[in-house]
Amino acid sequence: MLALIQRVTQAQVTVAGEVVGAIGPGLLALIGVEPDDDEPQIRRMAQRLLGYRVFEDDAGRMNRSLAETGGQLLLVSQFTLAADTRSGMRPSFSSAAPPAQARVVFDQLVNLCRSLHPPGVETGRFGAHMQVSLVNDGPVTFLLRP
Repeated sequence: MLALIQRVTQAQVTVAGEVVGAIGPGLLALIGVEPDDDEPQIRRMAQRLLGYRVFEDDAGRMNRSLAETGGQLLLVSQFTLAADTRSGMRPSFSSAAPPAQARVVFDQLVNLCRSLHPPGVETGRFGAHMQVSLVNDGPVTFLLRP
């Protein structure tokens, strides 16, 4: 499992002109699911998303987590994140989990994050063509693995 996280002042996901998920200050996480992802990876990724220290403390250092700030989390499934881009000029998606498996894993991640982070977890729409808009704060962007 991979998560490309971005610290945002706001972010939203639109599908066919309808906003399906939106947050204020917090994290946008694009999630790529891989074939071997299971319960331990899901739990570890949830811990990292909520606990990774990317928000500034009073001294201006990245020392505070999403859980500490009470910010919101927007989770967006993105199978292209798990693509193998090491050779050629076209990505291979053989390293991404099949859609049915990816949906189960993604939904488990969403449910776990919602149970652990009451301030708010929003999502895009799995498998849909989405438009994601955001205001990256910093910019601050990290690639996380469980």
